[in-house]
Amino acid sequence: MQTAKTNPIRVLLAEDHTVVRQGLRFILDTAPEIEVVGEAENGRQAVNLAKTLRPDVALLDVAMPHLNGIEAAKQLRGSVPGIRILVLSSYDDDRFVYAALSSGVAGYLHKRTAASDLIRAIREVSRGKTFFSPHIAKRLGAGDNARLAVARRADSLSNRESEVLQLIAEGFANKQIADELKISVKTVEKHRQSMMGKLNIHEIAGLTRYAIERGLVEQPLRIDGSAFVP
Repeated sequence: MQTAKTNPIRVLLAEDHTVVRQGLRFILDTAPEIEVVGEAENGRQAVNLAKTLRPDVALLDVAMPHLNGIEAAKQLRGSVPGIRILVLSSYDDDRFVYAALSSGVAGYLHKRTAASDLIRAIREVSRGKTFFSPHIAKRLGAGDNARLAVARRADSLSNRESEVLQLIAEGFANKQIADELKISVKTVEKHRQSMMGKLNIHEIAGLTRYAIERGLVEQPLRIDGSAFVP
């Protein structure tokens, strides 16, 4: 008697580093029940692909150009019904974990996670469950909320302001931001003034530092490998 074939778990993979993305795909291709249906190299591309491909699970990096994983998760939750989102990141600070949880993700994995845990996480979240790297799950489950209390500080920026902030920090000019977001330059300037007022930051270097602290953009490195902060 033949058994019915189970539909594969359809996964969209979003990671801006090509080598890392290829490595992740290689891992996922070893699981017969998982099918990678698309790959994206930034958050905006991930959102657009997901609207077309309708994957079961989106695996997102946090620090991606144009639109980071946390903001992409917010947009996916609003535009692709039923999608489950799993974050894979080199960041495991409470502020990033909580920001991801606030955006509606179903799981958060550190990039040190074993390949077997990555596959297990995709299986679990596709079934409507949650999954976290063990050390993150331990912090969340043990009631160790001292640092999480700090991370819960409400972010006053709107989703659009966060997008503009990321693009400013990445070096985009107002006209380029307008083209990227398909809005007017005047609207970009309005969002820029609004966010500067909310954050009480009135220079580009300060906005860039804030974006790095929030994980919206990756911290650049000097030639010697040390962190560079504007």
